[in-house]
Amino acid sequence: MSEIGYGMWGMAGWTGSDDAESLESLQRAVDLGCNFFDTAWAYGDGHSEELLGKLVRANPGKRLYTATKIPPKNLHWPSRREYTLNDCFPPNHIEEYTHSSLKNAGLDSFDLMQFHTWEDSWVEDDRWARKMDDLRRQGLIHAVGISINRWEPWNGVLAVKSGLVDAVQVIYNIFDQNPEDELFPACREMNVAVIARVPFDEGTLTGTLTLESTWPAGDWRGTYFVPENLKSSVEHAEALKPLVPKGMTMPEMALRFILGNSTVNTIIPGMRKLRHVDANIATSDAGPLPPEVQAELFKHRWDRKVTEWSQ
Repeated sequence: MSEIGYGMWGMAGWTGSDDAESLESLQRAVDLGCNFFDTAWAYGDGHSEELLGKLVRANPGKRLYTATKIPPKNLHWPSRREYTLNDCFPPNHIEEYTHSSLKNAGLDSFDLMQFHTWEDSWVEDDRWARKMDDLRRQGLIHAVGISINRWEPWNGVLAVKSGLVDAVQVIYNIFDQNPEDELFPACREMNVAVIARVPFDEGTLTGTLTLESTWPAGDWRGTYFVPENLKSSVEHAEALKPLVPKGMTMPEMALRFILGNSTVNTIIPGMRKLRHVDANIATSDAGPLPPEVQAELFKHRWDRKVTEWSQ
């Protein structure tokens, strides 16, 4: 897979999305060598999956890797400790939404099917694993993954060590370095792929947020950057600005920090505009940061606790 993949949430779950612009940006990414595309049924109730299918059909001669996610049956993000497999991913629900996603995309199969929420306690109830094996035997999916709750990378270690999953998707960036503690070592041990999501910390690591930043009504970011979070996010971003090397932007620094970790297989920034595609994919050619810059950024680890607004 390409080191820089494509996160497709912003094409259906955020305000300001435009299909023509989205498809143009997706195609530019393909032309620049990006070949991993991550979406989910929940991104516009399948609309983002439709865009992915169009992209695949527009590039019949190129191998594009497709990944999507099954929504939890209770439609609650993130999962909570008390949720059972029956609450979120009973076998019939898994099958129903696999077929729904395939129909949305107009594809015969997905390379990677992921659970959009996860609780490690579900490892003990192997009905989900048996259903995924059945779907794989049918040729509907080719690999199984989990998407780990925000700021809970420990809540996926058992799944990795069980040998039942092929990939994990986890938040990993300059601030969120805690996957390095337990999750990444387990992934290396079990040869499980790592997909790093939220490389810009929902926008904080672009360096463009201010205390006056606002979002249109209905935009998810407006419920995430509540005053408590916005203030601390801006403060942490401001502390990084003096470390940005000359001639480099903060988003480039953020991506190249992740590229410095060999456990990560691909990074999936959200990209809705051509200039973002060009800039983000170019970081793969630039490679990891100079060691002295990487070392300074390690000091900016920010361990956070899950709250109501963190979702």
